[in-house]
Amino acid sequence: MLAFVPSKDTETIAMEFNGKATQEDLEKFDKVTQEKFGEKGGFNVYLVVHDFDGASAKAMFEEVKIDVKRWSQYNKLAVVSDKSLLGAMAQFAGYLPGVQAKHFDLDEMETAWEWIKN
Repeated sequence: MLAFVPSKDTETIAMEFNGKATQEDLEKFDKVTQEKFGEKGGFNVYLVVHDFDGASAKAMFEEVKIDVKRWSQYNKLAVVSDKSLLGAMAQFAGYLPGVQAKHFDLDEMETAWEWIKN
């Protein structure tokens, strides 16, 4: 389940996640992104993952659609978790054009905020 949490930066969408990613989670993310930044405004993502049980097939398809539509808007992606797989995913995202991505351990939440705001 995806939950939006208060952000410490006006250019950043802050979220927490537990469980299995669903199509509804990604549609909710896209709706909030559209409302806050429109089709052209750049933004960051601060994501704390407490537990990740994978993603449904529909969610993976929805993620691809959203990424294609919004990839040029992403500036920074901070993934905070204790899962090494998520760290690898964040590192992979960093290789995509125009996106800076970094993984932080759960005890580095404030460090992640400092990185994303600077």
